[in-house]
Amino acid sequence: MTVTTIPPKIKFLVSPTSREWVYQALANLDIILLDHSHCERKAAQVALSLMFRYPASTELVRKLTAIACEELEHFELVNQILERRGIPLAPMTAPPYGAELKSQVRRREPERMLDSLLVSSLIEARSHERFGLLAIHIQECAARTLRDRELAQFYHSLMASEARHYGVYWTLATTYFHRDRVMERLAELAIVESRLLSTLHPEPRIHS
Repeated sequence: MTVTTIPPKIKFLVSPTSREWVYQALANLDIILLDHSHCERKAAQVALSLMFRYPASTELVRKLTAIACEELEHFELVNQILERRGIPLAPMTAPPYGAELKSQVRRREPERMLDSLLVSSLIEARSHERFGLLAIHIQECAARTLRDRELAQFYHSLMASEARHYGVYWTLATTYFHRDRVMERLAELAIVESRLLSTLHPEPRIHS
């Protein structure tokens, strides 16, 4: 398959996903799906963790409660697809992406809160972009089976929620911090995020 379509760069991301990642993902859809399950579970955990860390931040708790619930719904949907495909749930080694991004989070408050929100926003933005790529290129491949065409529709259906999620984290950052401060720190973190994906990880993952 020739990858000819790369959508426009997503807001907040410094550089788009490479064609090499798309080729790798399409050649390893079962692994990508299994990793996707792990990603949805981790995303719910992140939202819950922030709620417990900042219980007095009413707007944060309200909005992240909704995100945590939706991430768990997605977790269940991906697991249903895995079951239909006969792919058992199993542990996976994580690529360095998530850990490296989280290592950029400063330890002292209020910087820790700001960085945590922006890192989550960047991860959700990258998920939005990559789900879109999967939807486009699985659908475009004529050799794909009916279940893969259904998978393309599934990934297309997730794009709106992922866009909403990264928007929520961004909005929360600007709720609790001055916009100029948010923009400055976001620019710094976005450079790191892009650098982490500049070399293709040998193991196919959603964020690799």
